Amino acid sequence: MTPPPDPASERLPRVDVVLLPLNDRPESEAQAQATLLAQQGVDLRVCVVGNGVTPAVVPPKALTIVLPENIGIPGGRNSGAAALREAGDPAPWLYFLDNDASFPRADVLARLVAEAERRPEAAWVQPRLTGPDDETTPRRWIPRLRASTPGQPGKAASMTEGVVLIRQEAFDAVDGWADQLFLYHEGTDLAWRLYEAGWSGWYAASIRMHHPLTEPARHTLYHRLAARNRIWIAHRNLPAPLLPLYLGAWTMITLARTVRSGGLGQTLRGMREGWTSRGTQRRRPLSWRTVCRLTAAGRPPII
Repeated sequence: MTPPPDPASERLPRVDVVLLPLNDRPESEAQAQATLLAQQGVDLRVCVVGNGVTPAVVPPKALTIVLPENIGIPGGRNSGAAALREAGDPAPWLYFLDNDASFPRADVLARLVAEAERRPEAAWVQPRLTGPDDETTPRRWIPRLRASTPGQPGKAASMTEGVVLIRQEAFDAVDGWADQLFLYHEGTDLAWRLYEAGWSGWYAASIRMHHPLTEPARHTLYHRLAARNRIWIAHRNLPAPLLPLYLGAWTMITLARTVRSGGLGQTLRGMREGWTSRGTQRRRPLSWRTVCRLTAAGRPPII
């Protein structure tokens, strides 16, 4: 007699999804959420975080929290993850999703989980983010320096924060995102801390997500906060000998870019703010072993 199937073997992998809508594009947000709800092969639980707003578009049965003020993207994501945890029985996987990112296929999350399960050393798995054409991948969306080959998978040492699968265990072990950053470079900071905790990341280039081909500089706070946060994450994480190398290289590249394309004044303001307030950030320098591991993964922490 054939034994009945074990119900446990038929369970789908569980994924908790944190979504931060902005209420600025309700139609596109609804379309993006529809692609999330169409995901197959996973057991989804969704938390929608209103970061100083009441979300206008909410998936059915989603957990919804409304924060009284905008505490920034990292803080909003942390609040969503905490709400899911407090709701009981947190999933082994967290997926952080931009409000305008969409899933081009119904098996994206299932494939990402399968990729992560094959790589127990990886704290996060990063899909390849492209424009709606399924091909164009800006360099800033590739989590390694070898940006000329976006279709090549491999170890990742940074992450595109709004489309990333993270192990709950690893996320909790390093206390999640850095709330103080508010916006920009929180993915680099989290990746460095996960590497320091002994994990790594994986760039699953064959698995795609879609996102409008927008420029971060469209946000009025971009130049100031990006400059401030670059100094903050360096002060938080880098060994003292690497600080002048990292910040020197970044300063020369950034000033050249802003002189050419604009934003110099706000960048200088952010640099000044970052330098004078760096003492507010707790220093936990990476070990030299972690520096070597980041370098081997294609992202030496001096560039």
